Amino acid sequence: MAKKGLLIVLSGPSGVGKGTVRKLVFNDKSLNLCYSISMTTRLPREKEVEGVDYFFVSKQVFEKGIKDGEFLEHAQFVDNYYGTPRRYVETLRNEGKNVFLEIEVQGAKQVLEKFQDDDRVVSIFLLPPSMEELEARIRGRRTEPEEIVRARLSKARSEIDLAPEYQYNVMNDDVKRAAKEIRDIIKNRL
Repeated sequence: MAKKGLLIVLSGPSGVGKGTVRKLVFNDKSLNLCYSISMTTRLPREKEVEGVDYFFVSKQVFEKGIKDGEFLEHAQFVDNYYGTPRRYVETLRNEGKNVFLEIEVQGAKQVLEKFQDDDRVVSIFLLPPSMEELEARIRGRRTEPEEIVRARLSKARSEIDLAPEYQYNVMNDDVKRAAKEIRDIIKNRL
């Protein structure tokens, strides 16, 4: 029987580079990584595929899942729910796959509370080199109005205060170096 896979939780503030780092980590096929697909009540965007980008469900189905404890974490944004399906993640882990969650800090907190005693859980907080650099990254996107940028930066400051609650803190001062550090952490935990 396959050894139960790791549950790897990567979190950090908006703009820190979680997605970019994750893509480089996934280049190492020896890690047997599987990216966790979230469930959402929002409608699919053009080119999004059911079961690849998200599991798309109705609000009623999602709310029943919340009531029945079917999520490792969930949140509501702009009238839509998003969450990590527990059964999906556990099935992959039981198959020996190492499941990778790239989630925001509040979702990570929910997951880590549920798995406090599981030694096959790895929590990693990705830190910006500085608040100035994080601000430059967020502003560099040029996708949001000033009030949203300020709100993201304020939230980032409070999220960074939670970094000591994670097993590992990784500085994203260089994407390739940060990805290598995360790959090394996973290899050491395997």
